Amino acid sequence: MYVRAIRGAITVDSNTESDIFSQTQKLISQIITKNSLKHEDIISIIFTVTDDITAAYPAAAVRQMGIVDVPLMCMREMKVPGSLEKCIRVLIHINTMKAKTDMRHVYLEGAKCLRPDITEE
Repeated sequence: MYVRAIRGAITVDSNTESDIFSQTQKLISQIITKNSLKHEDIISIIFTVTDDITAAYPAAAVRQMGIVDVPLMCMREMKVPGSLEKCIRVLIHINTMKAKTDMRHVYLEGAKCLRPDITEE
């Protein structure tokens, strides 16, 4: 068994709890689906948000999905001039027998520009 990491990101249209929750849930759902993850595979989830996202914690959205026994953490993303705004980024650690090259990273909405080399259409 290996510990692997899966990355992803999504943007929100507005700094509201409903938008943050719906976009976070969309991102996490797609990561779970594209990587065929089971709940017990997930070790931990770390979120970062840009400083213009303050209305809700992405972790609360994941708890609402029923993921209540996985350690979650939310942090502020570095503020770099010209960087993408209203962005939620995620790093998920999992247990798996899959190779590192089999991990499917997910970048959605405006965050596709962060990793155009691996973004699927």
